[in-house]
Amino acid sequence: MDTFTTSPFDDDKLREECGVFGVFGHQDAAALTVLGLHALQHRGQEAGGIVSFDGNAFHAERHYGLVGDTFTRREVVARLPGDRAIGHVRYSTAGGGGERNIQPLFAEFSGGGFAVAHNGNLTNALTVQAQLQKRGSIFQSTSDTEVILHLIATSARTLLVDRVVDALKRVEGAYSLVCLSTKKMIGCRDGVGVRP
Repeated sequence: MDTFTTSPFDDDKLREECGVFGVFGHQDAAALTVLGLHALQHRGQEAGGIVSFDGNAFHAERHYGLVGDTFTRREVVARLPGDRAIGHVRYSTAGGGGERNIQPLFAEFSGGGFAVAHNGNLTNALTVQAQLQKRGSIFQSTSDTEVILHLIATSARTLLVDRVVDALKRVEGAYSLVCLSTKKMIGCRDGVGVRP
């Protein structure tokens, strides 16, 4: 007879794994994103970040700790100008902790800047990352989110939305994400809607 020291149902609990939020077309986008992240704080208490765009440049603030520990200070929000912003609260799963994994992640593409905040796990991230590295991609983090950035950057499609769709067709797993470019904000979820 098998003896269990713990119940086999101990792991059968709701787990919150990151939260993503975005605001587009409001003069107080960063401040509203702070409020949104505060409401999502239960989903990730390890770190948080916001990327905004002011029409000319992207601005990023990424910090360890709770949203209220950093993002409620006026000087922090003042460093995030613009009428659009995306944010992320982190609960590390894939890739582990570390400052380089705090999201949103940002990159300069041939068509301009691009930021992404991602919740979920890409089950084929290591395989796709190895393929990208063989083609010359250089990764700055250990987060599976960076795979999405590289897939978008290397897509042969012309339009940004088509590049995002093309990239997401190559990843597997359950996820939701919000992306910010110089012209638009894009929200996505995995193809079967596990993470609406």
